[in-house]
Amino acid sequence: MTKTKAKGSGGSQIEISVLVPVMNEAGNIRPLIDEIAAAFAGRRFEIIYVDDASTDASPAELADSAADVPELRVLRHARRAGQSAAIRTALLRARGTLIAVLDGDGQNVPSDLPNLEAALLQTVPHGSGRVGMAAGIRAKRQDSTLRLMASRGARWIRRTLLADTHPDSGCGIKILHRSLFLELPFFNHMHRFMPSLVRRHGGEVLGVPVAHRARLRGTSKYRILDRLIVGISDVFGVIWLLRRAPRQGTVTEVTASAPGQETS
Repeated sequence: MTKTKAKGSGGSQIEISVLVPVMNEAGNIRPLIDEIAAAFAGRRFEIIYVDDASTDASPAELADSAADVPELRVLRHARRAGQSAAIRTALLRARGTLIAVLDGDGQNVPSDLPNLEAALLQTVPHGSGRVGMAAGIRAKRQDSTLRLMASRGARWIRRTLLADTHPDSGCGIKILHRSLFLELPFFNHMHRFMPSLVRRHGGEVLGVPVAHRARLRGTSKYRILDRLIVGISDVFGVIWLLRRAPRQGTVTEVTASAPGQETS
């Protein structure tokens, strides 16, 4: 990609920030960055990678990419903090009005992001509420049989205990307004429960079919049994949050009348 502008799009208003958390993803980084840049060519966008204390060649690959790609910003955790913390780190520094998130392993396809954005900005069907988040649904998931079985089990748990009807809550590619994202409660592993958390704040979650690729390089950072055990614990925490969702509804500001002016 040819460098044409100063980093951060020359101070212009950023339309969309693409957040990518990574940990030991050397070899997957630059190809994915180039795909993201191609997906938003001609737009005012930024790409924020958060390196969660990688120990492989990821830092060097990110540094080389940052020298070539003006839209790329790179943040690094001194100590490993996890995927949700990495996403939060990027969110707090993002300048876009829209926030896109995708996994850094290359299995999500960045060319799907414009379709997710279009879904987010459309009118909510039947006037049922505001559009909260457009979230991917992997049409042909390229994962092992064991991983697919574990995901089906996790989906059944979320649907049963959280009333989460989104068919693919574990899909890593999604887009929502930054203002709403900042309202969501933050906790470790919260990225796995974003459909439930968005609905907690009155937003409708729209599912959008997306592509999914097999991992070409590196290995998954999650072990299936560990994810299942921690996931069950997290579910009960999310149940607690859902029961204590904000109830104030619409908030309006009351302005004082000018002196001598009658109010109707």
